Amino acid sequence: MSVAYRNLRFDLDEEARSIVATFRIVNQSNRTWQREEGFSLGWQIFDPETGTFIAEGDWLPFNKDLAPAETEAVEVRLTLPPERGHYHVYISPLHAGEGWFYQRGATFLLVDAFVEGGKAHLREAVATTLGSLRRRNLRRAIGKAFTVPWISIWTNRALIRSMVRRDIMARYRGSFGDVLWTILNPLLLMATYFFVFGVVLKAKIGPDDSRTGFALYLLAGMLPWLPFAEAVGRAPQCILEHRNFVKKLVFPVETLPVNQVFAGLVTELFTLFVFLIAMLLARGAVPSTVLWLPVLLVPQLLLTLGISWFLSALGVYMRDLGQIIGFLITLLFYMTPICYAETQLPAGAVAILTKNPIFTLVHGYRAIFLDGHAPEWHSMWKLWLLSAAVCIAGHAWFYRLRKSFADVV
Repeated sequence: MSVAYRNLRFDLDEEARSIVATFRIVNQSNRTWQREEGFSLGWQIFDPETGTFIAEGDWLPFNKDLAPAETEAVEVRLTLPPERGHYHVYISPLHAGEGWFYQRGATFLLVDAFVEGGKAHLREAVATTLGSLRRRNLRRAIGKAFTVPWISIWTNRALIRSMVRRDIMARYRGSFGDVLWTILNPLLLMATYFFVFGVVLKAKIGPDDSRTGFALYLLAGMLPWLPFAEAVGRAPQCILEHRNFVKKLVFPVETLPVNQVFAGLVTELFTLFVFLIAMLLARGAVPSTVLWLPVLLVPQLLLTLGISWFLSALGVYMRDLGQIIGFLITLLFYMTPICYAETQLPAGAVAILTKNPIFTLVHGYRAIFLDGHAPEWHSMWKLWLLSAAVCIAGHAWFYRLRKSFADVV
């Protein structure tokens, strides 16, 4: 079915949330639209963010049978829902037995409006098709995917800073060591791995086969691992732990995983400070190549953010995800050469394990802190590209699912 619209006019009553559309409709098909066969005009309201159907208006029969190329003056009155939100209204001819014309590719009238403070506001009203609308939405979605995460983080930076501080303080409030445990916990964990692998198993990493050399190589490998494992391990329970924010408040829930990622980064910075002191004591100097650290930190944060967004959204629907991720994190730890040398891996395994982005991060940290050279470019550009893709995809996944969180938690 082909249709056209001429002399379009839209009048808005903000207080009543009503829109009156007047136009001439043109039958551009080769079939007569007969009233007796059920040809009429109607409208439907959708949520543009999710595509969810909201409401449908009365069907308006044409005043006469419309032969091909004939036109008729039409007036359509519709009322938007009282709830605050963004709405799309589709105005289209339909047939009682064959359905809506727009669903079969015909042109329809799109009214883009929103309700705020009980009043309606009209953004645009255009003639379009579902194909054109989907292509336009895809272009907008791609643009938003690259901008919305950073706009949200920047807009809510004060909230994130406050919640990160509260998260760190709340973990150890009332304990003897208080915030000092932020440093002690990762150090005690590193000391445990050093004892098991360095003292008991006498593992050797790098050209320095002393215990001090092993300790430095172990600590350098643990620096990127600890914040990653902490944020990803907590991500599946992130939304569930803050269900009150989701159900009762207008709250930017996408910042909850961000809080955990930045809390892990704070832990890393404290540990990094201790590590640099250890390097000064053991080697007498810190190499200038540590200035390459931001090149590693940025993809590390992007990767952790993307995975955290993905898992926090999925964890709302899969309550066992936390246990599964705990096992996978342990498996990933031993698949990454943190407590052993890369040279100890079988040749066949190296080709597979080097695809692990944490492997690249560990290798890069050791390069700038211990080996005195910049990270390898051929692996770094791949890490940046992968991390950016994971971050954007993770946020898009979270953004897609977040509207139904309140119904599930």
